[in-house]
Amino acid sequence: MIINNKQFPAHKTYEIDFAGRPLKMEVGKLAELCNASILVTYGETAVLVAVTASARPRAGIDYFPLTVDFEEKLYSVGRIPGGFLRREGRPSEKGTLASRLIDRPMRPLFPSDLRNDVVVTCTVYSVDPDCSPEIAAMIGASAAVSISDIPWNGPIAGMIIGWDAENGNYLLNPTAAESEKSQMTVTVASTHKKVVMIEAAAKEIPEDILYEGIVRAHETLQPVLELIDRMVSEIGKPKFTYDKAAFDDALFEKLVANEFASMEYCMDTDDKNVREARVNEWISAVEEKYGADHPDMMQYMEEILYRLQKKVVKKWLLGGKRVDGRAMNEIRPLAAEVGLIPRVHGSGLFTRGQTQVLSIVTLDTMQAAQKLDTIWPEDSKRYMHHYNFPGFSTGEAKGSRSASRREIGHGALAEKALEPVIPPIEEFPYAIRVVSEVLSSNGSTSQGSVCGSTLALMDAGVPIKAPVAGISCGLISDGDDWTTFIDIQGVEDFHGEMDFKVAGTKTGITAIQMDLKNDGLIFPVIKNALEITREARLQMLDEIMLRCIPEPRKELSEYAPKMIIVKIPVEKIREVIGSGGKVVQKIVAESGAKIDIEEDGSIYISSSDIEACRKAKQMVENIIFEPEAGAMYYGKVTKIIPIGAFVELVPGKEGMVHIKDLEFKRTEKVEDVLNVGDYTWVKFMGVDDRGRLNFSRKDALREREQKGLKD
Repeated sequence: MIINNKQFPAHKTYEIDFAGRPLKMEVGKLAELCNASILVTYGETAVLVAVTASARPRAGIDYFPLTVDFEEKLYSVGRIPGGFLRREGRPSEKGTLASRLIDRPMRPLFPSDLRNDVVVTCTVYSVDPDCSPEIAAMIGASAAVSISDIPWNGPIAGMIIGWDAENGNYLLNPTAAESEKSQMTVTVASTHKKVVMIEAAAKEIPEDILYEGIVRAHETLQPVLELIDRMVSEIGKPKFTYDKAAFDDALFEKLVANEFASMEYCMDTDDKNVREARVNEWISAVEEKYGADHPDMMQYMEEILYRLQKKVVKKWLLGGKRVDGRAMNEIRPLAAEVGLIPRVHGSGLFTRGQTQVLSIVTLDTMQAAQKLDTIWPEDSKRYMHHYNFPGFSTGEAKGSRSASRREIGHGALAEKALEPVIPPIEEFPYAIRVVSEVLSSNGSTSQGSVCGSTLALMDAGVPIKAPVAGISCGLISDGDDWTTFIDIQGVEDFHGEMDFKVAGTKTGITAIQMDLKNDGLIFPVIKNALEITREARLQMLDEIMLRCIPEPRKELSEYAPKMIIVKIPVEKIREVIGSGGKVVQKIVAESGAKIDIEEDGSIYISSSDIEACRKAKQMVENIIFEPEAGAMYYGKVTKIIPIGAFVELVPGKEGMVHIKDLEFKRTEKVEDVLNVGDYTWVKFMGVDDRGRLNFSRKDALREREQKGLKD
């Protein structure tokens, strides 16, 4: 038997200080069959990034097949997965969002005509609460693709920037403790020269603070980018050549020369259905005219349409003309309505041009809060926002499927936008679910869902801190010339260079998501986008949304559960639950209310009938009631014995008045003073050595007489 020691001659480590913590990237040791792999360690967060590409292009597709997977492993945080199988299943919502976070800044930098499958797998091995696994994975993905043989125009690097409002400081990759006090969480991805992604959650942050944070993040990322450049220069592989997607360039040039004006006519309408009908007629006409010389033209038609329409849109926008005839700062016609759907707890319909979103609110007890099984600290979620995008919303004949990554992402964006204004549980003890149903889509449905959901929450009587509106901003550029335009519709989104989504209140921003189709943004574009989206959302709030419903309704829907919170001492929880749950079951049976008891002593009492809630509340208060020594109480006589009378203060709490303490004069028989069913004032004198409550009637009468009180 021969045994050899495995050597790793290509093993190399690159290290840098990044926002006060060590960032280390190791290559040449793990997953050596990939195109490239890197073990990224940030603090004690460890992520393995493996990049693979297929040897041949995928046939029959007209897009670049990039897949980014963020693999959450619960062993990274010392947990065993829940469920029967006790192993990881499909990605959690946050895992899916992390995949999107890495995908979005990287995708535009790949060649658009690459058809080889590229898969980026980020496996989280260890999580340090102070060092984001998403940031480690993003930097690792960028470095791995950069040093691989896969064509790419990177690198990028990303970080999180927070804001400590109390001290007026920016927080670079904030720790767990810093994140708790931060007023914003902004993820920024940059190249050397431009910003390629902004993802923000904020607590009504002013535009200028957020903008300066983006600038600060871009500057902080430069040393990381330089480190990746050094890795490429030292160990980077030559990029492979690839078969570019087939295309009939000769035909396209003919169509640009001869059919450009007819395509302009097709696109010159604000009605999506009319546009599509015209385009279909155009396709038939050019097929008849050019088909004989170009028999394969239909296989390239989708790409032809994309390129030709992009030329039209770019020409128009750079010249100050929009597809639907609007001004660059003009929002499509708006409409808002609430209370459309009967029996639901709240509903809001928001329409912007041909984009229409119906949002519906459901309120429930805290037991309905979502339980989370992820690598992140949060183990439950009280406020949930879901977004549905059915085929009919775009006029497509396709059935419903499970939620796509896009639907999950748009739901999360709306949730992020509204979460800062959701009242705390102490003020509004409900689990809240909002579902945004896209009824028609012609651009910016995600921000339409923000507006519709604000209306629905107010209709449901949720006392939100402030109404939130959302709007998108587009971009078109030619060299150094650029222009932005507000409220992009579908064709402008498809052929434009930017979808800059901003949601916020009158006070400030609550959420941002920026998607690009170019190589990044310069800072003047970002600043301009923040300015015009602010102006737009203020007008939408004042002129449309608040005219529809100026404030949350004072009363909840009759179909919504009514809720009362009772806070009891932790040591009293056992008494309320009772042996085997007998006491709490009795409360539920007699009151008709639902009872949820938390470990901190919070008791949530709910029912569709508020009187049932009040009855259950009284029963709980009776159980935990403890009389205060020296205090007076008015109670009912429940029992007479020769030496005294038993007086009940609340159900289940009674004590005895000894015969000598009934009156100031001698009492021969208890019945001479009190009888069963009588009510009397007593003073609590304390607890005897047998745990019994002792009352005095004569002391209570004396004190009341001294105070001038009458029965």
